[in-house]
Amino acid sequence: MADEEEQAQADQSGLTEGQGVEQPGPDTEDHAAWNNTPEEEGVSSSGVAAHEGDDGEEDGHALDQSAIDAMLGNAFSGSAMREESGMERIIKAGFVAYERMPMLENVFDRLVRFLSSTLRGFTNDNVDITMENMRSLRFGDYMGEVPSSSLFSVFRAEQWRNYGLVVVDSSLSYSIVDILMGGERGAGPKIIENRPHTALERALIEKLIVITLADLSEAFAPVGKVDLNFERLEISSSLAVIARPSNAAIAARFHIDMGDRSGDMDIVIPYATLEPVREKLSQQFMGENFGNDSIWENHLISEIMETSVTVSTVFETASFPLSQILALKKGSVLHLPSKGETPHSVRMECDGTPIFEGTLGRLHRMQAVRIDQRLIPLEEDLTPELLASLSSISVEQQSAEQRGHHASEQ
Repeated sequence: MADEEEQAQADQSGLTEGQGVEQPGPDTEDHAAWNNTPEEEGVSSSGVAAHEGDDGEEDGHALDQSAIDAMLGNAFSGSAMREESGMERIIKAGFVAYERMPMLENVFDRLVRFLSSTLRGFTNDNVDITMENMRSLRFGDYMGEVPSSSLFSVFRAEQWRNYGLVVVDSSLSYSIVDILMGGERGAGPKIIENRPHTALERALIEKLIVITLADLSEAFAPVGKVDLNFERLEISSSLAVIARPSNAAIAARFHIDMGDRSGDMDIVIPYATLEPVREKLSQQFMGENFGNDSIWENHLISEIMETSVTVSTVFETASFPLSQILALKKGSVLHLPSKGETPHSVRMECDGTPIFEGTLGRLHRMQAVRIDQRLIPLEEDLTPELLASLSSISVEQQSAEQRGHHASEQ
């Protein structure tokens, strides 16, 4: 064994002498790199450290696989559940970007005042209600985040012909039941039991929902008359679906404090339900006219009333083939059907629109027409549908005149 160790030491010393490598001294530039420990070399060779090229300049920073997966949202990480990237969240957030309804916030503020007063008489206790938030989101997203122990009340807006939802969490439901059933006051919050509600407890919660809907109907009164009627109370979110999961909805959360007890109540109204009063809810304040100026309207009406128009009196009308019209020239005669009646009836038109029917006559040595019938309705009888029909008739007459003019030119 001793001979083998001596032989190994001799071989190692011979290898060192045969290489002839000059070891750097302490004053050389590579002294720090030469004295690096293996641990330090391992850190320097990792993917996140900077490395030098052949020319000694820094090439840049390399990213390891974990950094690449983080940038791509772990799309290639191989895990079953991957996090959404920032771009995916931005794209999905755009689908719920709906217009704000400032007047709806005022409606919920009125509900807070009305409901606070009503619940004080209902519970015979001091009640403080605050609206925590109001947000726009998909109906399916909201139903997915509601606790399973909540109660879902479906109501119908009669005038709007659609539905809404009132969600009462377990803390509020058991607090209301405890107060109405004569629970001790000042004993602190009760432990919520994870059990289904009994028929009596659901009847008490139904009274709370009916009171809330009555105050909400009154809160909507400045916007429009609506009757919110209670329909049913459900304990499962799957039985309380009132809209498609992708439909947008408004969710307002109210926190109710009743002495030492408290709970949350959510009011969820789909945008489709609010569509009949969407314009009024979009106002910044009650009675906003969206830029209408009454002074300008009155001035415009007065100027229109002073405008001069040309009224034509039509004695007879007749239809001729296009060939005969194209063959007309100077001296041609058109034979019109003659009415033998006396006096002669005529029709008065303005820009092709019939306005009056009358009788042709003479007054002070001048031709005159006596108006017998008004063909256009009075101002108070004008409706949007009638105005649209009159405008369409005028457009059709103008188109027919243009077609006849082009045909005569050809």
